[in-house]
Amino acid sequence: MTRVLVVEDDPQLVRALVINMQARQYGVDAAPDGATALRLAAARQPDVVILDLGLPDMDGVDVIRALRGWTRVPILVLSARRASDEKVAALDAGADDYITKPFSMDELLARLRASVRRNEEAPLLPETTLVKTDDFTIDLLAKKATRGGRDVRLTPTEWHLLEILVTNPGRLITQKHLLQEVWGVSQSNKTNYLRVYMAQLRRKLEADPAHPRYLITEPGMGYRFEA
Repeated sequence: MTRVLVVEDDPQLVRALVINMQARQYGVDAAPDGATALRLAAARQPDVVILDLGLPDMDGVDVIRALRGWTRVPILVLSARRASDEKVAALDAGADDYITKPFSMDELLARLRASVRRNEEAPLLPETTLVKTDDFTIDLLAKKATRGGRDVRLTPTEWHLLEILVTNPGRLITQKHLLQEVWGVSQSNKTNYLRVYMAQLRRKLEADPAHPRYLITEPGMGYRFEA
């Protein structure tokens, strides 16, 4: 049974989440504040955490950081905070997904299932050198990309950006993280770097660069690689 930890101080919302998840055979624990959440996470070892940011005793971002100190459990943020910088802060702290209130229960459950699936998949090990899609192949050891049987010429910067994305399949990588890793900068006004290089990667790898299948943009937040 997949075990979910719901961290939310609204009793009505907690009740709705518990009922919907138990009906789908999830085991559910609930915590009304951050301190209780951290104690339950350590004691119950949940498979996924659904977390509100506006908790009565501490900010949800601090809960994410505390969890990330010892576990890679998927964390889905469920919050009324809609500002882009709030979302980026939660994702940079280690959240895996961000859903704004009000929300669709069906969408939440779909994202919950997706996060559990990704976590159950074997991580990309150092000896795993090939990332294959229907349209292209990435050889991480040889630092080479091929498409249609032909080598794709990538610049060092394009390769670095692509490597980060393909080694984190399905995970949203924030603009800030990519800027720091690839260019060593985190200024928000440098996001044009990302747009230019992502456009170049799509032209070289995607069958339809205008409607990418693999290199996906999350507007205002970052990018993800979908295998």
